[in-house]
Amino acid sequence: MKKICLLLPNGFEAIEASVFTDVFGWNKDVSEGSTELVTVGTRKELKCTWNFTVLPEKVLSEVTAQEFDALALPGGFEMAGFYEDAFRSDVLEFIREFDKQGKVIAAICVGALVLGKSGVLQGRNATTYNRSNGKRQLQLAQMGANLIPDQPVVIDKNIITSFNPSTSFDVAFTLLEALTSTENANNVKRLMGFMK
Repeated sequence: MKKICLLLPNGFEAIEASVFTDVFGWNKDVSEGSTELVTVGTRKELKCTWNFTVLPEKVLSEVTAQEFDALALPGGFEMAGFYEDAFRSDVLEFIREFDKQGKVIAAICVGALVLGKSGVLQGRNATTYNRSNGKRQLQLAQMGANLIPDQPVVIDKNIITSFNPSTSFDVAFTLLEALTSTENANNVKRLMGFMK
């Protein structure tokens, strides 16, 4: 059984988190059953970007990177306080632990900025939110990443990044494939109606 940590800072964007819960839920209950996803919040009660409340299964202080096989991280909005939580030292250290252990890390949209802030993207290919005149992509490059601006999903060794919410399902399926197999990921895509 592969265990995935879905790390949820306050102010995260719900759609970018829900793709992971759905894809891995379908895999667990309808496909081969080889994965378990655990929601881990920076707080006991989280408010999403668009103002609804989520109660994660665990909080960050209750878990370690050693318990998991992969890390999934959605983006969020500054106005909702995303970076206040996402840039906390315990969050950044948690990410560094996954990278030190060579575990797969998948970030959607500005989730990549959190990876950049942690230092794991230093000299590595990555992307992040590609609108707003490239403001966020410039930030990522300033954090030491080798920015690939026009590619929707960028994979560099164990790290997957993407450039906006439209890539969410692609990232979740890429993570599922990395943890299981291409055949299984395609099966889940078929079951969910993404493939014939």
